[in-house]
Amino acid sequence: MTGQEKRAPLARLLKPRSVAIVGASAEQHSVGNNALVNLKRFGFPGEIHLVSRRGGEIDGRACVASVDDLPMGVDAAILVVPAAIVKETLEACARRDIGGAVVFASGFGEQDEAGRIAQDEFAAVAAKNNLAVIGPNCIGFVSYAERAPLTFEPVDPVMPAGPGICVIAQSGAMSGNIRYALQGRGVPVSHSISTGNEAVSASEDCVELLVDDPSVSAFAIFVEQIRRPRNFLALAARARAAGKPIVLLHSGRSSRAREAAKTHTGSLAGDYAVMRAFVEREGVLLVEGLDELFDVCALLARNPKPIDGGVAVVSNSGALRGLSLDLCEDIGLAIPEFSPETAATLKSILPSFATVDNPLDVTAAAMTKPALFGDSARAIMDDPRVGFVLVAAMGGGLPQQMSKWKAVEPVVSHGHKPAALCYLGDEYPLNDVFLKEVRAAGVPFFRSPERALRAVARIAAWSEATREARGGNPVVDEVPRFEIDRRGTLAEWRGKIILSQSGVPVPRGRLASNSDEARAVAREIGYPVVLKAQADALAHKSDVGGVVVGIENQEDLDFAGFRMVAAVKEAAPGLVLDGMLVEAMAPKGGLEMIVGARRDPQWGPVLLVGLGGVWTEALRDVRLLPADSTVADIARELEKLKGAALLRGLRGSPPRDVEAFAGIAAKIGALMLANPHIVDIDVNPVNVYAKGEGALALDALIVTA
Repeated sequence: MTGQEKRAPLARLLKPRSVAIVGASAEQHSVGNNALVNLKRFGFPGEIHLVSRRGGEIDGRACVASVDDLPMGVDAAILVVPAAIVKETLEACARRDIGGAVVFASGFGEQDEAGRIAQDEFAAVAAKNNLAVIGPNCIGFVSYAERAPLTFEPVDPVMPAGPGICVIAQSGAMSGNIRYALQGRGVPVSHSISTGNEAVSASEDCVELLVDDPSVSAFAIFVEQIRRPRNFLALAARARAAGKPIVLLHSGRSSRAREAAKTHTGSLAGDYAVMRAFVEREGVLLVEGLDELFDVCALLARNPKPIDGGVAVVSNSGALRGLSLDLCEDIGLAIPEFSPETAATLKSILPSFATVDNPLDVTAAAMTKPALFGDSARAIMDDPRVGFVLVAAMGGGLPQQMSKWKAVEPVVSHGHKPAALCYLGDEYPLNDVFLKEVRAAGVPFFRSPERALRAVARIAAWSEATREARGGNPVVDEVPRFEIDRRGTLAEWRGKIILSQSGVPVPRGRLASNSDEARAVAREIGYPVVLKAQADALAHKSDVGGVVVGIENQEDLDFAGFRMVAAVKEAAPGLVLDGMLVEAMAPKGGLEMIVGARRDPQWGPVLLVGLGGVWTEALRDVRLLPADSTVADIARELEKLKGAALLRGLRGSPPRDVEAFAGIAAKIGALMLANPHIVDIDVNPVNVYAKGEGALALDALIVTA
């Protein structure tokens, strides 16, 4: 094994030129024997070494008794050994300059604390010796491009003719499931990697190695945790620049799913919504189920580029037309009207009684003239408003399936825009010749138009996101760095000073330490005023009678102050107030919104925007964004609120000053970025007035570390 150029450990492991099976066995269907059978079945072109304590031969190959008897410099080791001796086996691998190892054994971090300690111990050995490790608690991987199946799962050598999808999953069963599903649809797969507990090498390490690999066209990733978020985001940007989409299925939307992950791959799953905000901003195509993962990958395998334009549906069912319109409205998928030129062409093709519209019903005439499908699809594909064509037909009997396929094949196989074919009828049998031809052509094929359209909608949304400019927040440099000598929650008056100095508009007013100062502030700003009790330990003032609004004169101000001090003293004995915040009453007519920000321990500062006041708790209609989002980013996200109609103006109410509100949110995001000791900001409500009239932050809660 001497004389070969130095390669990175993970490259040696995933692209091995030599493999050792540690724990090889002649017993049929055993883990060690399955690994050897796979290598033979794939015609692995490199050297194969066997390690067995019994020595002798297996399948005519000599065995050595221990890892220390192997030649120096083997690229990859398959460890078929008990958990108890994984650490010492890796130490032996390091002594023989082995590049990396696959650890099948379970009983580590996914099991209990003792297992996690043992996992950390062998991970330290790997780190010290620059040894790549896939696993533990995994089924290994298959590198089709390298003819290298380092797995005990029986696999077939389905070699892709060109670039394929790289499947990466922490779950072994899920990596196999995704691979089988894609290959069953004729989608080429370049790699199938089960990373397990990711004690050493994680999913993002595999992406880093393979993102520039010519055998990879896109990534299909299933994870329960992204262990190094910053690294993953940088890789997502690289993949986007390389034109290789990352399709991500991430479990953990529910609290029970996050808990289940701990006992599966030992993952401590984080906040799903925060993860979504960051990965989608970097152009990751996030799906929410296995069907979506399969369907989206099937479409991207054919055309990994963003879609430019809406979807057109060609069918021979008038009923499907209505169903498609309903579904596309629900999922936000644009179905554009055909251009006048396209409409004219279709009128010349279709029977006189056909209605030319999108979705298009070619009518029952297609039963005797299947060419109507292909001719119509070809005309529609030339429409500049259309970016994707779905031919969704009643397949009919076996001969009819072939006739329709022959009619549409030239368009869906060789057209200049992405397309897919759907034969309705659910599990009605399909013509074997048809299936063979459609898969050989690489045309995405569906039995469900709903699944096809949902997948197109995902890709259309991803396409729009990848086209949007993603610059940093330009107001970051405008926000001061604050020296704050307090830890924990800051009183509202302190928080509003910070907001005001950061450019966030707040009501006129200031802290008063006694009644004389309160009168002076009220005279200065003018009645009516608001009075609020102030102390760092008094985050929820209203709960203890610490807020009075609509004070019209000095007499009411004095009485409100007296009653407020008494109420706070009764509710919180021993609490010492900083004083009273006296502020001008905010103008009426504002829509209550919320801006929040917090420092996520995994992903960093994140921004929250949405409907505020009581709506926040009642509807939870909010959106999350990275804290460095621009005003334009925030405005786009506000359009995705369920209550976005309130911002546009509803039932006589005016359109709101979205730009002013987005500007406030951008400044609060910048405040988080500029001041790492601030861990939480809650500004609720922010009154958003009619367009051109601005917005005003009425309350502020800032927490420092």
